[in-house]
Amino acid sequence: MRLLLISNSTNPGEPYLDYPRNNIKEFLGKKPVMALFIPYAAVTFSYETYEEKVNERFREIGHEVTSIHRFKDPVAAVEKADAIVVGGGNTWKLLKTIRDNRLIDIIREKVISGTPYIGWSAGSNMACPTIKTTNDMAIVEPDSFNAFNLIPFQINPHYLDVNPKGHAGETREQRIEEFIEVNQDLYVVGLRESSMLLIDNKIIKLIGPRKARIFKKGTIPKELSTEDDFSFLIK
Repeated sequence: MRLLLISNSTNPGEPYLDYPRNNIKEFLGKKPVMALFIPYAAVTFSYETYEEKVNERFREIGHEVTSIHRFKDPVAAVEKADAIVVGGGNTWKLLKTIRDNRLIDIIREKVISGTPYIGWSAGSNMACPTIKTTNDMAIVEPDSFNAFNLIPFQINPHYLDVNPKGHAGETREQRIEEFIEVNQDLYVVGLRESSMLLIDNKIIKLIGPRKARIFKKGTIPKELSTEDDFSFLIK
């Protein structure tokens, strides 16, 4: 398996997918790839708009995406894909549409067999066992919380250390502590902005300028950097 799981698509003041584009280029390789794009997390704009937005960046690095909504048979489209790219947006809508189209098992099998997978934000959530560590509102109701289960741990994208000024509610850490209290066998990786996880078979690396925060029931949360060993997450 080869996965590139990105926390966020855009940093303030930068174009869409600008900061991770060279990482995406290196991940996909020099040979041009026509990737299958899953735009189902889009809510307030069309799949066509989303496809073109992603293609603006992918074409700069010698690749291209075609959105799955253009195919009459989405299952067949997955089977023929050279790479799978899952964009961010609302994780609940993304999961529901994927499950409604009966794509969970076929995408999982495709990626396990070696097809590269790129996801950012909600797309990173989808690589986990479930989407229970998303930050999004449940604007729709999927028939299950179960996602692709490509990795045996959870990711919390856009991880923040503190609450916004003037907000006295729970911090992100407190929310994750609630999760691990009732899901005691799972690690959760708080993936900060501008960060990503590269997974190549059993090797996992953190990429980016910020550390990742690791949560597990019964242990003190720890900060790991790009120099640290993350292999315990997938053993």
